[in-house]
Amino acid sequence: MVRTTALPSGAFRHELPVAPGALPAVPPAALEIAWDCAREAAEAGLWGPARLIAFAGGEEIALTDPDAAAWAEAMARHAGFETLAGVALCLRLLALVEVMGRAAWLRGHFTLGAEGVSFHPALLAAAARAPLDATGRFEESSLRAMLQGMLPRAATPA
Repeated sequence: MVRTTALPSGAFRHELPVAPGALPAVPPAALEIAWDCAREAAEAGLWGPARLIAFAGGEEIALTDPDAAAWAEAMARHAGFETLAGVALCLRLLALVEVMGRAAWLRGHFTLGAEGVSFHPALLAAAARAPLDATGRFEESSLRAMLQGMLPRAATPA
């Protein structure tokens, strides 16, 4: 169960009884649906409040960036923030966005086009279950290990 409190600033604080690395896996297809849902909500101008995710053990993740808050709002409406599964879906989606923008070694596992994004099934499967670190990002070594045999030759690190 996730305990949610509205803060005087208008933000929400979500208290989870687990550490980030203990968040549950989600179905890979749910990540792809969540991506489309969040993108559509952002395009429609559905902006959300800032959110503070507080984990057992004292780690906290602040979703204050307007884009992250918008995607979190879309996930709150789509999957809810009342359960660990709903929060896990949101944080895994945001972690996927972050790693796709930063990790050149992921090229070939997704394509961005005018109609949206196309994911390699292996990337969705790995993102659905890879552990998250205290900052809400994927533990990169775990994600890489899950995708090791699936990397296209051009993207294999030297």
